[in-house]
Amino acid sequence: MMFSSALIGLREGLEAALVVSILVAFLVKTDRRHALKFVWPGVGAAVLLSVAVGAILTYSTAQLSFEHQELLGGSLSIVAVAFVTAMIFWMRKASKQMAAELRGKMEDALNVGPAAVLLLSFLAVGREGLETAVFFYSAVQTAQSDTIQPLIGFVVGIAAAIVIAYLLYRGAVRFNLAKFFTVTGVLLVFVAAGVLGYGLHDLQEAGFIPGLTTLAFDASSALPEASWYGALLKGIFNYSQQTTVLQAIAWVAYVVIVLPLFLKPTKKKTVTAEAAAAAVKE
Repeated sequence: MMFSSALIGLREGLEAALVVSILVAFLVKTDRRHALKFVWPGVGAAVLLSVAVGAILTYSTAQLSFEHQELLGGSLSIVAVAFVTAMIFWMRKASKQMAAELRGKMEDALNVGPAAVLLLSFLAVGREGLETAVFFYSAVQTAQSDTIQPLIGFVVGIAAAIVIAYLLYRGAVRFNLAKFFTVTGVLLVFVAAGVLGYGLHDLQEAGFIPGLTTLAFDASSALPEASWYGALLKGIFNYSQQTTVLQAIAWVAYVVIVLPLFLKPTKKKTVTAEAAAAAVKE
């Protein structure tokens, strides 16, 4: 699960870092640096809230019965899939308009007062943070093992996102940002499909949905999860050696529906790293 955790951490982290960079650059350029002291507490509060939610979801469920753990885990996995799906489509449309919209909101917040600036910063980062917290919980549940690997993956992904956002801001790196989000988006479609399958399997184990013993295939002998290649497939695509019919149908249906929609050409302009950096600095 380290790969998929790092991937979602990178995507969500880069979104949040770009948002913060745009807000900070706007205040610096318009000579209103005094408002920065209200931005950072908002960002910090959003980060702390996200960490707290992730920790509570991950560690408090140990007190629940097996059925309730599976019911909660399955439900949150489906919520996480909804979050990730919305996120990849939202960033698919991301362009210079995002920077203009954020600058407009900051201008309005400055006119209202410090509390509005703090709230805007909190909400701008908090959305990505809460999505990440829910997905982190789902990743831990899907891993069905020690939580250290998903945690390391998220930390690595978020750290890489911060570095990339800083380099974009400084103009030290150049690449096609739209292509980057497209490639990571395609990978996330397969990751989300696997999480959806595991979520439904958890609901089956909880007895909330029937079909737990109706298997589409059993590859325990041919492709065991304990093997290195099985572990690789599990870590990237959430492969399950014993997949129920419902899991298989959900996985295929999700990929068949979401992937073509995501890859459908749009009339939006290509967003290069240069354009993103310019949007941040404007």
